[in-house]
Amino acid sequence: MAMIGTGREIRPNDRERAQDAGTDGEGTPPPAFRANLKCIECDAEYDLYQVIYRCRACDGLLTVAHDPRPIRAKGAQAWKDLFTSRTGDYRHPNGSGIWSRREWVLPEIQDEHIVSHGEGNTPLSHLPALASELGLSNLWIKQCGVSHTGSFKDLGMTVLVSHVKSLIARGVGIRAVACASSGDTSAALAAYAAAAGVPTIVFLPAGKISTAQLLQPLSSGAHVLSLDTDFDGCMRIVKDLTQNDDSIYLANSMNPLRIEGQKTVSIELCQQLGWELPDWVIIPGGNLGNVYALGQGFHLLKEAGIISKAPRICVAQAAAANPLYLSYQTGFREYKAVAAGETLASAIRIGDPVSYPRAVKTLREFDGIVRQASESELASAAARVDRHGMFNDPHTGVALACMFQMVEAGEIEAGQSAAVISTAHGLKFVEFKTAYHEARLDMSDFSHRNEPVPLPADAAAVGETLNRLLG
Repeated sequence: MAMIGTGREIRPNDRERAQDAGTDGEGTPPPAFRANLKCIECDAEYDLYQVIYRCRACDGLLTVAHDPRPIRAKGAQAWKDLFTSRTGDYRHPNGSGIWSRREWVLPEIQDEHIVSHGEGNTPLSHLPALASELGLSNLWIKQCGVSHTGSFKDLGMTVLVSHVKSLIARGVGIRAVACASSGDTSAALAAYAAAAGVPTIVFLPAGKISTAQLLQPLSSGAHVLSLDTDFDGCMRIVKDLTQNDDSIYLANSMNPLRIEGQKTVSIELCQQLGWELPDWVIIPGGNLGNVYALGQGFHLLKEAGIISKAPRICVAQAAAANPLYLSYQTGFREYKAVAAGETLASAIRIGDPVSYPRAVKTLREFDGIVRQASESELASAAARVDRHGMFNDPHTGVALACMFQMVEAGEIEAGQSAAVISTAHGLKFVEFKTAYHEARLDMSDFSHRNEPVPLPADAAAVGETLNRLLG
C-alpha cells in the first residue's frame, strides 16, 4: 500500500457498507464512502484511525477529507430522498441529526460505536415580523442550543466521542478525553464521554463561566480542574498534556473530528429550507472551528449537486475578544493574539483561537466578512429579538448585533435573506438575562427591559393597570 504525504498508510475499509449509489457510468460500482485526514496547508494525508492533531510535515491543522466520487455519483435527488427518509426516524442511529447523515460524517463507523443523545434536528425559528422591520425577505434563527447539553457543542462531541470509542475498539490505548473549556465544550464532552464510559478531564478558567456550565461536567462525573488563568491558558496546558501523552485524547476543536459534527448545521439548514440556503449566515466566533464547519457543510452540498451557490458568511466577535476582527481589518495579512477582556459572551472569550487558519480559509472561499459587537450592543440585540419570542444567549446576541449593523450599513441588502446561528440555550445564561432586566449591566440602554408590575390584590387596580398597559 502506498504512503500518502508523511502520514501512516491509508488502510482499506475494515467494513464495506452496502451502497446504492449506482455506477460510475461504465458499469462498475463507484468507490465506497471513505474519509481520511488531510492537512489544510500542504495537503498531506493521514489515516483517520490514529491519534494525530496536526500535520507531521508542516504542523498545519487537519481536516477530515471525504472522497468526493461516491458523493457525486449518488446524485442530488438520491441524497435528498435518503436524508428526508431518515428525518423523523428515531431508531438508532437515525434519531440523531448528525448520524442520519453519517455518509458525510464518518462513513466507516460501525453503529455500535456511535454515542448519541439525539443531537441535531434543531429548530429553525422564522421571524417574519422582524424580517419585515429590517426590510429582509426572510430571517431565521437556527437554534443549535436546543440540544442535550444546551449548546451546539453536542454536534461535534457525538462524533469525537464515537470516534474515540471506535479507536478503543481497534486497540488504540486511550485512557481519557480532555478539553480546555469556557463552558459549553466541557458540558458536552463530559455528557458524551460519560455515556461511552470514557473518563473526562476538563480544564476551566476559574471564575469565568456560569454556574450552570460548571455544574454540567461535574454532574457527569468529569475530573474538573479549575485553573487560575483564562481560556487560552487552559488551552496551552491541555495541548501540552495531550502532545506528551497519547493516552489522553484532545477534544478541543483543534481536533478535526469535532468539526465533522458541527458541519451538519449547514446541511440541516439547507434541508429545512427546502434544499435552498439564505443569502447570509451569521455565526458567533470564538475558537473559530464553527465557521470552518459551516464551510465544510456547504462544500459537501455542492459536491452532491444539491446547491450551486453558497451563502456569504459573517463571523461575529465580541469586541472584548476580537483577534479575527482585527486581522480582517488588515485583509488577514496580520494576526496577533489578544488578551481577551471581560465579556458577557463568555464562551467566545478567546484571544488566540486555534482554528484561525481554518476560519480565514473559509472566509476567503465564501466571500465572508467579520464584525464585532460591544457589550451594550450584544445585550440590547439579544433583548430586542427576545421580544419576537426568542430567549437569546449572549453569544447569539453578538451575532444579532452584527446582523443589525450589517443591515444598517447595507451589507445585507433589502430583500435578501439571512440566518443567524444560535450556539447555546438562553437558559444557561439566566444571570445575564436577569441582570439586563434588572438594569444591573454596565450600560445605559435598557430600552427592551421588562419588569413585573407590583399591585395590590385588588380587581379595580388590576383592571386600571391592564387598561393602561394594553391601551
